[in-house]
Amino acid sequence: MAFDIRQLRYAIAAADHGSLYRAARALNIEQSTLSRAILKLERSIGMPIFERSRAGVTMTLAGSSFLRNAKPMVAMADKMVAMMRAAGEGRAGGLRLGHNGPVSAGNLRATLLSWHEGHPDVEMDWIEADRSSLLAGLDSGEIDIAIVMGAAANDGFHSELLWSERMLAALPTSHALADRDLVHWTDLRGERFLLPAADPGPEIRDMLLGRLAISGSTPDIRVHRASRETVLSILGCSSAVSIVCEGSTGNRYPDVVFRPIYGEQGLALTGYSGLWRVDNSNPALRRFLSFIKARFAMYSRTI
Repeated sequence: MAFDIRQLRYAIAAADHGSLYRAARALNIEQSTLSRAILKLERSIGMPIFERSRAGVTMTLAGSSFLRNAKPMVAMADKMVAMMRAAGEGRAGGLRLGHNGPVSAGNLRATLLSWHEGHPDVEMDWIEADRSSLLAGLDSGEIDIAIVMGAAANDGFHSELLWSERMLAALPTSHALADRDLVHWTDLRGERFLLPAADPGPEIRDMLLGRLAISGSTPDIRVHRASRETVLSILGCSSAVSIVCEGSTGNRYPDVVFRPIYGEQGLALTGYSGLWRVDNSNPALRRFLSFIKARFAMYSRTI
């Protein structure tokens, strides 16, 4: 038994219209083409589907049963074709995104929410890891794109600066600076800083060293082998401060407030970069990159 979806589609159209002529017009094909396809289908299954007359066609009892079962097959075939087409255009399929920063607030969270709203059929897989693990995942193909804090030029991958976010001081509510609406880098001279050893702690440590060295001070930085959530959770009962990116500010921590930091040029900002393999052919990745570039056009530039 050999027949194809096209033949089934033609037979279903003839049954729906009750006429080979009207079915052919609806399908925008020649009536002879439709008639030959249905005859071939009938020969393949070994029984007539229609009784033909000058008035048109009517289904036989066996033909009615056959087409009733054929309709779900045609519908499923159409759905499969639509799904494959959507996947090829990046509107379906999967996307594996790696990141090394928090997503309780900030641009990464907003981007992911907006992307999901516009692309509900793309299955997202999020991988949070340190920078070296993300690069290894890109190299092995386990990750499609990694989004990390700071510049991320790497000879093995394509890299672009995607957006910028504010840097904030995390302060115990009892701290003298907690009552201010903002703080300056110079206000933080002489403070003790608590940072996590995990990402993005190392990037923030380097930022602190660079910013405060300009004012001639060497910051007292204590790096703990703990998560950023743990560091912020214990910060409120200490006399120390911490520095966080905007993505950390969506959560509330006991007795801790966040204040934006200002420098000589205004708000203290840090960039976020995306890295991906040039030979990655995932259509969803290409669509995601176009989505980001349109959303953050003012920041995007090739590194």
